[in-house]
Amino acid sequence: MPESVKSNVASLSDDDVFMSVKELKSYVEEVEMAKVKQTFGASQRADQAKQELMARLMSNDPISPDRIRAFLNRVKTAAATGGTELLIGRFPSELCSDHGRAINQAEEDWPETLTGLPRQAYQVWKEKLQPLGYKLKALIIDWPDGRPGDVGMFISWK
Repeated sequence: MPESVKSNVASLSDDDVFMSVKELKSYVEEVEMAKVKQTFGASQRADQAKQELMARLMSNDPISPDRIRAFLNRVKTAAATGGTELLIGRFPSELCSDHGRAINQAEEDWPETLTGLPRQAYQVWKEKLQPLGYKLKALIIDWPDGRPGDVGMFISWK
């Protein structure tokens, strides 16, 4: 080995640039633990946000006329641009008394499983929009870990 290469290798080693295998394994463990802590923190924040959303959606307060008008303006805008369907809302399947089973099975009585704000939205459709010819459907729109996740309620005017 030429003398210049030997001196470069020696100086690198002398400066502690290289880690031993034990030090490298320790470093990798620290990095992995940091990732786990970050993921755990994000998961906790997501769970907290979901619980807050569930609390808001459990409300049995009637939907305000202003909110209904705003929604109907969205329907007009969608129709004017060629749309025939619009997502009314998305909510966790836990808001259904059967956790979305009847919706997933397309059972006729699926609306009976709704609670809170989704139930109120269904009632508005049933009383005001169905007589005008609007259709309503609900679908499980995501499947985290193979289980029913969120429900999407859609209104259509085909």
